[in-house]
Amino acid sequence: MTIVPVSRRTFIKSSTAVTAGLVLSPAIIGRAEAATMKLKCSSSLPNDPKYANGRVYYDNLVKNLKANGLGEQVEVSFFPDNQLGQEIDVINSVKLGVIDLMVSGSSISANLVPLVGTFDLGYLFTSFPQQTKAFDAGAAKPIEDALLKGGNIRIIAWAYNFGSRSVLAKKPVKTPEDLAGLKIRTLPNPVITECLRLMGAAATPLAFGEIYTALQAGVLDGLEHDPPTILASKFFETAKFYALTQHNFSPLAIYFSDMTFNRMDPKLREGFLDAAKKAAADTRAHGLAVEKEALAALTDKGVTVAECDREAFRKRVMPQTENFIKARPESKPVIDMIRATQA
Repeated sequence: MTIVPVSRRTFIKSSTAVTAGLVLSPAIIGRAEAATMKLKCSSSLPNDPKYANGRVYYDNLVKNLKANGLGEQVEVSFFPDNQLGQEIDVINSVKLGVIDLMVSGSSISANLVPLVGTFDLGYLFTSFPQQTKAFDAGAAKPIEDALLKGGNIRIIAWAYNFGSRSVLAKKPVKTPEDLAGLKIRTLPNPVITECLRLMGAAATPLAFGEIYTALQAGVLDGLEHDPPTILASKFFETAKFYALTQHNFSPLAIYFSDMTFNRMDPKLREGFLDAAKKAAADTRAHGLAVEKEALAALTDKGVTVAECDREAFRKRVMPQTENFIKARPESKPVIDMIRATQA
């Protein structure tokens, strides 16, 4: 199991070489894979073993693969910090089977299959435990089926982003009026962008890897994200006011290429998927514990963490869900199930 520092250019060259090898000598490649199956796992977040959900998931995966006796049969190389490209490129590579695994929020795959955007609706979930109960009751199944059919991507399991998404800005934010005119980075996702727009911000979609320099240059006035990610990525160095809007409890997805799934030996696949699901459960527990710790650490680093008028923000965002249902009626059973679930 390896954590690999690699440039994107090197990765593309090696992928091309591997593809050529598959064409020229399938028997040789087949024998090598039978001995050790090599997988690539991508994350946009830094290589932080405590505050970055991708690295935490990877470490848990390695641990559970060894526990299942697969430590020598499956070798997972971890590529953090956008090493394999921006997330929109990576999710397409997972779709094509060039990258095997990706740890990221549900939001990124909504660019491939818009129904996944259901989970990005503002103030849909009330907490992560409530989310898990809703998913266990079946709320995630239609989304998973749609992603497999439309994107050639499987969801191995759902984990948690390390806290709800809130607004970090260069000035205090307590009400929607305080957000007016502020350029707040959002994921390149229309549902998240619309949520922030309704909250009052000048919502600005931008790739994750470009946030820090955009904050430095004044292109952005802030962003919305969870506390551990803000800490691990050092966004607190350029913005000092964190308003607990808690507008989004988006789930963390463990994306798995269907092409990789299908080329796995069924016996190996069973043990791998078991380990991968256990790793997601371990990551959920870690995420719940580390959010409070990250908030305290941000305070120590000079960030003002403050409550805000969440009800005012929630009321402004309410029309988003009804409009989404009108545009995508197939989302209504999922939304109804989530709303009916109590934490």
